[in-house]
Amino acid sequence: MFNKISFKLILAIAVVATLVFTGFAILTFRTQSNLVMNQVKNFVNTQSETIKNSTKVAMLSNNREVTHEIIRTVGKQACVKQVRILNKEGKVMYAADSSQIGMILDKKAEACYSCHESDQPLEKLSISKRVRIYRLHPDSTRIMGVINPIYNEPSCWQADCHAHPKSQKVLGVLDLTVCLRYVDQEISTVTREMIVLAILAILLLAIILWLLIKKFVDRPVQKLLTATREVASGNLIYTIPDLGNDELGILARSFNKMTRKLAEARQQLFQSDKMASLGRLAAGVAHEINNPLTGILTYASFLLKRTKNQHELHSDLEVIVRETMRSREIVKGLLDFARQSIPKKVHSDIHEVIDRALKVSENQLALNQIQIERNYAPRLPTIYIDPNQMQQVFTNLLVNAQQAIGPNGGKISIKTAHVRLSPYGKVQIKQALCPKGHDLMDAQMRIDGLPSIKLKIKINGKESFVYLDPIYGRNHCRSEIPLKNNTPIEILCPKCDISLIDKDEECPKCGMPIYLLEIPGKGQLRGCFTDDCQWQHWDYIEKQGPRDYIEIKISDTGCGIPPEIVDKIFDPFFTTKGQQGTGLGLAVIWGILENHEGMISVESELGKGTTFTIHLPVKRG
Repeated sequence: MFNKISFKLILAIAVVATLVFTGFAILTFRTQSNLVMNQVKNFVNTQSETIKNSTKVAMLSNNREVTHEIIRTVGKQACVKQVRILNKEGKVMYAADSSQIGMILDKKAEACYSCHESDQPLEKLSISKRVRIYRLHPDSTRIMGVINPIYNEPSCWQADCHAHPKSQKVLGVLDLTVCLRYVDQEISTVTREMIVLAILAILLLAIILWLLIKKFVDRPVQKLLTATREVASGNLIYTIPDLGNDELGILARSFNKMTRKLAEARQQLFQSDKMASLGRLAAGVAHEINNPLTGILTYASFLLKRTKNQHELHSDLEVIVRETMRSREIVKGLLDFARQSIPKKVHSDIHEVIDRALKVSENQLALNQIQIERNYAPRLPTIYIDPNQMQQVFTNLLVNAQQAIGPNGGKISIKTAHVRLSPYGKVQIKQALCPKGHDLMDAQMRIDGLPSIKLKIKINGKESFVYLDPIYGRNHCRSEIPLKNNTPIEILCPKCDISLIDKDEECPKCGMPIYLLEIPGKGQLRGCFTDDCQWQHWDYIEKQGPRDYIEIKISDTGCGIPPEIVDKIFDPFFTTKGQQGTGLGLAVIWGILENHEGMISVESELGKGTTFTIHLPVKRG
């Protein structure tokens, strides 16, 4: 526990808070004490003035008995220690304690020193100098004494008694002494209350800090520690739950993104290793099996010719020949799929590459009575490609076209063109994130063979999902419910339910709310997916402007592809040819074109034929 950040943080804050509260309490105590004492001084001084004024009339008429009675009456009040009037020589003229009358005080005593410190009595004396606070002994209650000078006013030297000449300034002093027991008790009570309040405040602050740090620091840190232990143990699929939008939340999302990329990298390494192993296995299979297969095929074909009149044996031999040829094609497909290497690009003429592919396939095309129609564009620029890999692409497409046409003959058209295309409808979105970093790509729902972008929507209280086309601007979106204009809609992340609506902008075409997706390293994608609009804008891509492409269209007059399987034809091992196909040809084509930053699309109509369109970027290496 002592090594935890939360404990160290709470301890440090508690120590600082204790020092701050202690200093504040001391300062407040001193301020309050000074304030109380100043009020007491003013009150006692006021009492002294009241006593002096009360005795003034009696003293002017030299009525000593009345003066004595006033002084004795005041002296009987609670907490009044003594009241006495002294003349200028320090002789006690009146006192509550009659035994003190006639005493002469030492002018050097504490009560007299303030006035006689310069051997001459002061004519004026401030309140602070009139007051003295002392104790009779160390354990006694504090006592406050107030010296109030009695000045020679005109009414004094003009009185009938003419007791004092006009030149005399000070006639004497009134000495009032009171105890401060109740004041000290009140200060002690306030001091205890302040100490208790300070302790309670520190404890309350410590508890609140402990709860806050526990919630906002300790728990997130513990989740991060758990995640690091899981990842250290090899569990790269472990995900930290959402920790909010503060620094720890951002750290958690970054951690999840890092582990996701590590998992992807590990999967890619595993896939690469698997592909390398498959390549080695396929090479070994080709080396070890191709020769026996060739022998089997040769002798089976020889026997097939010699058994034309033996129908049953002839049929069996036909099966052997057919299956042997299929086995050889499977081995070849495995080799092609497993050996997708890094392209060795050089500047090439695309027409020469297509012609080499046609040369390889011409015998098979001729046997099936298939005509080739070339519509080559003149003066096409050279492009930076691996000619051998691109020849494999065209060869595979020609073989597929020949198989789709069948043995009754048909036509394959090859058309090339130099086109300049806007990125709108061409660029693939390979990764999209919500504001909290959750991946929105869905490999289960594919659109034209590509992973879609999955979003959650709420319309009229009903939840559903929308799958966006991953090709920017193509808008082959799929939704479980109709998306109409002017319908209130919420767009959410399917993993954390955070809103994906852009609060600062509406669709410029229909005015509906638009979604805002993060494209890592490539800015933000905005769009509207209502059925009547489907507007999209990707500022990062649009700023790059149109790009030059070489367009190659390969069309056939074959049977066509059913619409329900068009999205699957590029998946590895998917085939509609039964035992006659491996399902690897188009997957190999897709991989090669992706390595060339190219694109392939397909249009097909049952009974009329299929067109594959390839776009290869024109650029320098």
